[in-house]
Amino acid sequence: MSLVQTRKKTRTLRVGGVPVGGDAPIPVQSMTNTRTEDVAATVAQIHRLEEVGCEIVRVAVPGMEAAEAIAAIKKEITIPLIADIHFDHRLAIAAAEHGADALRINPGNIGSREKVIKVVSCAKERGLPIRIGVNAGSLSQEILDRFDGVTPEAMVASAMENIRILEELDFFDIKISLKASDVTRTVEAYRLLSGQVDYPLHVGVTEAGSLFPGVVKSSIGIGMLLAEGIGDTIRVSLTRDPVEEIRVGQEILKSLELRRFGPEIVSCPTCGRCNIDLFSIVEQVEQALLGRKTPVKIAIMGCVVNGPGEAREADIGVAGGHGIGILFEKGKVVKKFPEDQLVEVLLAAIDAFEKK
Repeated sequence: MSLVQTRKKTRTLRVGGVPVGGDAPIPVQSMTNTRTEDVAATVAQIHRLEEVGCEIVRVAVPGMEAAEAIAAIKKEITIPLIADIHFDHRLAIAAAEHGADALRINPGNIGSREKVIKVVSCAKERGLPIRIGVNAGSLSQEILDRFDGVTPEAMVASAMENIRILEELDFFDIKISLKASDVTRTVEAYRLLSGQVDYPLHVGVTEAGSLFPGVVKSSIGIGMLLAEGIGDTIRVSLTRDPVEEIRVGQEILKSLELRRFGPEIVSCPTCGRCNIDLFSIVEQVEQALLGRKTPVKIAIMGCVVNGPGEAREADIGVAGGHGIGILFEKGKVVKKFPEDQLVEVLLAAIDAFEKK
């Protein structure tokens, strides 16, 4: 029985060729941390993201050189690209003209109504969706005064004001994010907004931190919302290589059984019975399988006595100890071999499984 509630029905829009919302699979996205105008570095990073399954990528557009670089970047990548814009409406227009597949803006900080109209008209002309990105750290002073600080209600009010700006311009190709750096406000803000609109929601916890706190905050926050049926695309924010964001995002979706992304590895936590360097073996296998697409469940166990039985639901796996390695499928031993061949034998078995 699934822990996940029925997903809330939202509108569907398209970011390039990727549908977001409705019944579409929940895409995992990330953001580059290169200087966007450095086309070679940005393309190289996006290629690495593509290899591990990133489905949408966002780039910062702090200046006109970055906006113009989008044209060259787009020629070298295969996934949709979102331009992240703040304050200057001309950058949004330039990014759209140079091939961005969507825009991320906060209409409230773009400037006058006339400037917003220009951005929306440009997006309409090119069929580009706009993400309204509300962050707890950038609410207007009027909102802060009205709600006595940064509260979930304040974040939702900011989002609704920005939504109305676009709706008044007859623009409805919208998705929304409401992010804080803490789980409580983030989750409550999304819950409140989800009850008021049917636009697709981009879910994440912003400025979540380095690897360990970032993974924990993101897994709890994003996981809680997805389990409640809230969320149409996700981005894990880490002070880390963005490739790690994709891996964490995919694991969140896999853990909730919302999607499957290539191999799933289960491994024992190790104990006094473990006689192999399980940490190193698991890391070697994980690195070797990055980018693989076949959904195979793999077990890597540190005990030849209990390992296969404990991992009986795995499609394929290995266990080792006392100089012996065993290969098993669905908990049944297939063969024995020298322990120092654990990685080699497992990878060969996975290759064979993928060809079936």
